[in-house]
Amino acid sequence: MRVFFNSRHDAHDGAGEMHHGRMVPCFENARRIPIIRDAVAHAVKAQLVDPADHGMDPIRAIHDIDYLDFIETAWDEWTKAGKSGDAFPYVWPTAGFSGGHPKHISARLGQFAISSDTPITSGTWKAAYWGAQTVTSAADATWNDGEASFALTRPPGHHAHANRYGGYCFLNNSAIAAQQMITKGAKKVAILDIDYHHGNGTQDIFYERGDVLTISIHADPTHQFPFFMGYANETGRNDGQGANLNIPLSGGSDFGAWGQGFAKAMQKIVTWQPEALVIALGVDAHEAEPICDFKLQTDDFNRIGQMIGRLGLKTVFVMEGGYAHDVIGLNVAAVLSGYLDQAKR
Repeated sequence: MRVFFNSRHDAHDGAGEMHHGRMVPCFENARRIPIIRDAVAHAVKAQLVDPADHGMDPIRAIHDIDYLDFIETAWDEWTKAGKSGDAFPYVWPTAGFSGGHPKHISARLGQFAISSDTPITSGTWKAAYWGAQTVTSAADATWNDGEASFALTRPPGHHAHANRYGGYCFLNNSAIAAQQMITKGAKKVAILDIDYHHGNGTQDIFYERGDVLTISIHADPTHQFPFFMGYANETGRNDGQGANLNIPLSGGSDFGAWGQGFAKAMQKIVTWQPEALVIALGVDAHEAEPICDFKLQTDDFNRIGQMIGRLGLKTVFVMEGGYAHDVIGLNVAAVLSGYLDQAKR
């Protein structure tokens, strides 16, 4: 398995985030990636590969041009406005506002943000841009020769919509990977999101398309972020009807409940018959995670990897959430090891 590594990920490193009404150190931080890198290198003996620069086309295939212009220039606008520290929104254009198109950076932050937990820093665009190049390179390689790839990058991506950021996400890496394989010739690609939180951005991007199946196993949004999406009755629209499957689970779920949902997801993939698979690899369903409440164990992640391997599909793993430094590397390595053990049979 190749590991495409975004060595520029640490350009984005916020000083803090808004968490339940107070500023705390960022859970999603640059220290996560070296831990994962070292654990994966030890467990699967994978070689790190630098991503190629594919330019903006793969990003524009997913994200709106005005949104990309905002993300690329937001930090400069913030500092030119005399602001200090990381950039956060504080006002949103909610129902009842008269509209208009204000140009002030504070208004633009609110226009494009879905939440107040995601700082924009001096290096956010650089890190996100190279994250997109990392997943594009991984998707290209896997589509071309069939060997699985792991895109080890941050910031994560599955909460990013075509024209919105939040939940620590700016560019939707899993969506970019899936679209790249469609661009290269795939007729049908599936995205399986196993992060603790619902992949709202991924769902929204493909909700009216029938060529990308989106599946998310996640905490019930009645009680967990992103709250306003991720319900079981969201199944797709127009050409995408039936191509979205949400599997929300109750708080405190262990692998018994989680595994039942996963089996449902596996059956959907088998029935749908995609040519390739993108795994949005969040490992924050582990019991040690600081902002989540599922009860999975490291051995469970190994079993998850094995079951993914049994599908026999061209597979790209894309790093998403996971914030417990003591176990994040072990859990990612467990998924990849399980996948490779099954793929060799």
